[in-house]
Amino acid sequence: MRAIPLLRLLPLAALLLGGCAVGPAYVKPTTPEPAAFKEAQGWSPAAPADALDRGPWWTLFNDAVLNELAGQIEVSNQNVAAAVAAYAQSRALVQQQRAALFPSVSLSTSGERSGTRNAGADNNYRLNIGTSWEPDLWGRLRASASAGSANAHASAADLASARLSAQGELAANYFVLRQTDAQAALLAATIEGYQRLLQITQNRFDAGIAAKSDVLQASTQLANARIDALSLVRQRAQFEHAIAILLGKAPADFTLAAAPWLAFVPEIPVGVPSALLQRRPDIAAAERRVASANEQIGIARSAYYPNIGLTGSVGNAGSRVSDLFSASSALWSFGLSAAQSLFNAGATRASVAGAEAGQQAAVARYRQTVLDAFGDVENQLSATRVLAQQMVLRRQASESADQVEAQMLNRYKAGQVGYSEVVQAQASALSARRALVQAQGDRQSTAISLIQSLGGGWQAQ
Repeated sequence: MRAIPLLRLLPLAALLLGGCAVGPAYVKPTTPEPAAFKEAQGWSPAAPADALDRGPWWTLFNDAVLNELAGQIEVSNQNVAAAVAAYAQSRALVQQQRAALFPSVSLSTSGERSGTRNAGADNNYRLNIGTSWEPDLWGRLRASASAGSANAHASAADLASARLSAQGELAANYFVLRQTDAQAALLAATIEGYQRLLQITQNRFDAGIAAKSDVLQASTQLANARIDALSLVRQRAQFEHAIAILLGKAPADFTLAAAPWLAFVPEIPVGVPSALLQRRPDIAAAERRVASANEQIGIARSAYYPNIGLTGSVGNAGSRVSDLFSASSALWSFGLSAAQSLFNAGATRASVAGAEAGQQAAVARYRQTVLDAFGDVENQLSATRVLAQQMVLRRQASESADQVEAQMLNRYKAGQVGYSEVVQAQASALSARRALVQAQGDRQSTAISLIQSLGGGWQAQ
């Protein structure tokens, strides 16, 4: 072929390569975006962005054991491992879909021997290089690749969600376990006090200055405290097992020794609502799935247009293997095919309508995810503020109950009150102490939930 005719074909080749998209242009759905969080009065603003590294947010709690455990989530948690594999699978699918945009080349060879009884046998050998290509005139293949790319980004966001969820669950379980240790230490000290009081009551009964009912009440109170302590042992074992599973270990292979509880709650800067849309991985995943659903409309619409295919091959044929390398035995072929559906009883129209409905459903899910995210943050901000106020009152109630217990015990020893009043004061004091510990644990759990609601930490300017 001469050079000039070849150059004349270049515009046609450019047209075939460029094609024309028949799907709608993607526009990110609008979402409700308040100017500020309702419950954020008094909070310092953050400057989060989804592209920034959130870093190990759990280090804000200043617990060395938690830092060590959380670092193992990335490599040991099986839910995170599954999300990593799903992301790798989605990326491979994108590469597969993009490969359809280019021609495919194949090499084939064959050999056969045939003949009749009278004429004898003949050999026939073939060596062929073939190519086929479907020009993406209507943008169907590009839309498939774009949809796959959007799904891959959604899988990446799902991976971030799985990682954040596992980290948050680990931190929450860890602090509840430490809270259980604190409750157990509190009960151990209480049991020691009850044992001493039982001995005092027994001595008073032996001296004839206390009733038998006082000894029985003291014994009952001690037994109930021991029962509560055993319940904490069972509860602690359950959280220890949960932590082991989060780390990808069998519970039998994991033990977490008791340690002092650092009931520390970090100050958490709160991002503005617009920043929340950028950093929450579930919001990012929902938005990317809207983009993928938008591409499905173009894929469905491309069925209205003909499918065009180009094929070509070059090869040799001969009765001997040496003939395969002879120019005189060369064979070539070139083909153009086009196919168009003339009647399918409205199947294409229904497919387009289904894709459009799917895109509308994805938009609705995205907007609902945004609303849920705003609700999560508002709930955690409200809980954080209320729990901080309750913490002050819990501490006051515990201190007052301790004073009442001490006074009632002294008055009982002086014979001024009955033992039932001592029991009541001790029960109130123990309940107030345990409620104080529970309030401290609730504040830490709420801080973890707030960090997760904000997308996992932040980066301040």
